[in-house]
Amino acid sequence: MDLGLRGRKAIVCAASQGLGKASAMALAREGVEVVIVARRREVLDSACHDIESATGNRPRTVIADVTSREGREAMLSACPEPDILINNAGGPPPGDFRNFERDDWIEALDGNMLAPIALIKSTIDGMIARKFGRIVNITSHAVKAPVAMLALSNGARSGLTGFAAGLARSAAEHNVTVNNLLPGTFDTDRLRSNLAALARNSSRSVAEVTEEVRASNPSKRFGHPDEFGATCAFLCSAQASYITGQNILIDGGAYPGAF
Repeated sequence: MDLGLRGRKAIVCAASQGLGKASAMALAREGVEVVIVARRREVLDSACHDIESATGNRPRTVIADVTSREGREAMLSACPEPDILINNAGGPPPGDFRNFERDDWIEALDGNMLAPIALIKSTIDGMIARKFGRIVNITSHAVKAPVAMLALSNGARSGLTGFAAGLARSAAEHNVTVNNLLPGTFDTDRLRSNLAALARNSSRSVAEVTEEVRASNPSKRFGHPDEFGATCAFLCSAQASYITGQNILIDGGAYPGAF
């Protein structure tokens, strides 16, 4: 399917690995002019090489911290008029909420709520004026099914979800959509980190915990990042213009909706 995206411009945050990289890869395959952003140069350069090798479309790279004003300005300098914005950030650390201090909560809010809102604020009016825009926030299945050990993530990402729901309604008439993608257990470094933390907290081996989580999913497997990237690219397409304000679970059926 031709998604009608060739020549569009996109900013993809936290795109050096995992789901952000997969989303950038899928957009590059569709002929999108992609700007990928991350904090670590060596990892971002590797992602750039992988995307170009797989798609023939070399993305531009920006070394930046999305939580800082300077970082966001650098991103927008590289792509002043994006048609597509993929908000993404590494999740805050897991743990018992009793051990978190105010600074931990503020850092989680900065990375997973306030920085995405700031980028949306800087880009959405241009999208509205051009009559095309796609904003996708990569959040977590924990927004719909909170996990106790992910307290910081639960709070910050739920705040972004509420904000996006209201914004989506006001932008829809201008062919600007705002959606949230809620990944479940995908085979990424983030998942491996969470599984290791769960193993420590339960005094079990990582292998035992990994197999238990895998087996508990109806699909009996972890998701592949390419599956996520393809879904993200579709949400950015011309064909997806009637999908907005949605929280779309991609989780192998672990948290099915009510019928």
